[in-house]
Amino acid sequence: MRAQSQSKHRHSIMHLVGLLVCFCLFVFFIQSSIFSGGGKIELLNKLEVEILSQFQSNVQQCVYNVQFKKKEPLEYDYDICEALLLWEQYRNVTTVLTREYLDVRPDGWFDYAAKRIAQLGDKKCHNKSLCDELLSPILPATPPFHPRQFERCAVVGNSGDLLLTEFGEEIDSHDAVIRDNEAPVNEKYAKHVGRKRTLRLGVRGTARNMINILKGAPEEVFIIKSVTHRDFNEMIKSIANPVYLFQGIVLRRGAKGTGMKSVELALSMCDIVDIYGFTVDPGYKEWTRYFSEPRKGHNPLQGRAYYQLLECLGVIRIHSPMRAQREEDWSSIPSRDAIKRAHTAAIRLKQSETGQVGDEGQFRNCKFWGEKGADYNGPVSGSPDMSEVRKNSNYSKWELMPFESLRKEAQEYYQQMEGVSLYKVDGNKLDDLVCIRHTSKSAE
Repeated sequence: MRAQSQSKHRHSIMHLVGLLVCFCLFVFFIQSSIFSGGGKIELLNKLEVEILSQFQSNVQQCVYNVQFKKKEPLEYDYDICEALLLWEQYRNVTTVLTREYLDVRPDGWFDYAAKRIAQLGDKKCHNKSLCDELLSPILPATPPFHPRQFERCAVVGNSGDLLLTEFGEEIDSHDAVIRDNEAPVNEKYAKHVGRKRTLRLGVRGTARNMINILKGAPEEVFIIKSVTHRDFNEMIKSIANPVYLFQGIVLRRGAKGTGMKSVELALSMCDIVDIYGFTVDPGYKEWTRYFSEPRKGHNPLQGRAYYQLLECLGVIRIHSPMRAQREEDWSSIPSRDAIKRAHTAAIRLKQSETGQVGDEGQFRNCKFWGEKGADYNGPVSGSPDMSEVRKNSNYSKWELMPFESLRKEAQEYYQQMEGVSLYKVDGNKLDDLVCIRHTSKSAE
């Protein structure tokens, strides 16, 4: 607050973020001094500092306040260095729970699997067969979605402010569209939210209504947000849609709603993420949905701050009624090359902080390693008592996708990563990945 009061006449984010990076570098420098034993202080690499400082100074204010005709200061209290490292890492991880993850993680079946099943009546999977039975309808053998699988994705929230826009055609032009919970997709709202349906993320309370929501869209993938349970398993038996369980990070200080989880999901498989229907700009309406009466839910203020931070870091692009009449060239958002350079610099600064020497490569954060051969295909997710419509549904589009059918960028990424799939273990730490290497044949 003191820093904000001293700079109240400086509305440019360039100054604000500049102060943050200076503080961040100062902390790194002091900690490096402590680790050095007091007598020998290793100076941070000048080039890395310059790269990161330039990245910060080039970050522009993301939100323009139409009412006051000036750029609005960001509302957040996050470590921008940690945020950059976290989100760039997150672009490379798998966000769907798989059988290979449970097999490789040391406590995967006994401890972790039980946490993903509600109404199990046991905190541990002492009966692995029971846990397997409850998870099998949503458990693919290997990741059904891959980093860089799509170029452009639209994440459509449920804000009532969507009725003030006509983003429908623009939303449908994306390679994939991700929607939340019970948001309807029909002719009534088509000009506001579009008609395309690729993925849908839902919470536990939507289970009993999801059959009607998914009706008429058998290829829309339904992803359960946190835990599965009997209601979900009964629903899954009656639909042809692919259904999976979300396995993502936990932003303890960020937004925790379904909207943020949808952004996480998109970032793990898309190069460009555009978000619509999120209450982030000045003049937004609180507690409204485009398809229902006002209803209290998550406080949007904390989420709003984090969404704005992500846009300033070049992670997402925000579309809202306040911007609908403006030309958006996104020149204020850092390019992928600029982010890559800053990310590399941030890693080296982090290593300097912790006393690490040298760059350990792209698998520096792998805590557990696994190996899967070409014969590890596993069953398509499902169970013996599925309905005929589900048994005959075509899952090959995702679970059995030939490597050659992936877009060029996704193939290049997979080769660059040496056939390794990355998973978060838990929480939002940067050094807790499960890494599974596949043979070249298993990628074909």
